[in-house]
Amino acid sequence: MIRYLLKQVTSGLITVYFIATATFFAMHAVPGDPLMGGKATTPEIRANLQRKYGLDRPVLEQYTTFLSNMARGDFGISFTQHNRSVNDIIREHFPISAVLGLLAIAVAATGGVMLGSITAIFRNRLPDRAIMVLVIFGVSVPSFVVAALMQLGITELNRLTGLSILPVGGWGEAGHLVLPALALGLSTLAFLTRLMRSSMLEVTGADYIRTARAKGVSPTGIFFGHQLRNAVLPVITVLGPAIAAITTGGFVVEQVFAIPGLGRYFVQAVHQLDYTVIMGLTVFYGAYLVFMVILVDIAYGLIDPRIRVGKAGGSR
Repeated sequence: MIRYLLKQVTSGLITVYFIATATFFAMHAVPGDPLMGGKATTPEIRANLQRKYGLDRPVLEQYTTFLSNMARGDFGISFTQHNRSVNDIIREHFPISAVLGLLAIAVAATGGVMLGSITAIFRNRLPDRAIMVLVIFGVSVPSFVVAALMQLGITELNRLTGLSILPVGGWGEAGHLVLPALALGLSTLAFLTRLMRSSMLEVTGADYIRTARAKGVSPTGIFFGHQLRNAVLPVITVLGPAIAAITTGGFVVEQVFAIPGLGRYFVQAVHQLDYTVIMGLTVFYGAYLVFMVILVDIAYGLIDPRIRVGKAGGSR
């Protein structure tokens, strides 16, 4: 198992290296000039800025410096925000995106497992069909459209009742989390529901389920002791990338609900061609995704003993 984990960590580091390399050269190939945002008003000022950010050096030297700084956890200084480092941006705003993302994934995972199980139990009956209609809606409609519809609905509800049932924007109170978490987690909830339904239907006809029934195990015992535990494994497999995607991917939803998360700064950096912020946040997102995938691999082995046995056998 230790050998397997070391292999996964090594593969993860190589992946992050390729992400950093691809991002660096892609940013330097993009047309435009990050110093043309109104700061370089004279050739002297422009030369000073190029010297400050290292843009006057050869590209390969810049690349070596970038990798060296990245290895120390230093992503540099923002081009557009006065003397503010990328590390400070991540440290101050990623926790906000993480809280929102983890709440959204909790809603998505819990709802997906529960609704997927219900659809499998009531296959081709009214509960199954009603839930699948909602699933199609969740898969088809983008999260920012769902966010706007939620804002419109809550605004109208607040107006009709004369109460402030839920806030439609802002940050700082528990109520501010409800609508963004639902909007951000809906598509993942829909995907996990479909995955859980297929997995539940697949394990229902398995030999060990028939054996349990023949032994007289109660339907509840079969469901929780055999069906659910085995059917949830594919869901756990995709949770790592799903957690990373939701936690770092709610850019538009954060904009709609005026949430001061990390997504706002990534969008601004793309508009302003802020090299250091774009490269730093991209590498950070990539490393976070790799970490979550490794974490899910560990959880997968803990839940399914067959995985641990297989890995132990392969490491001899």
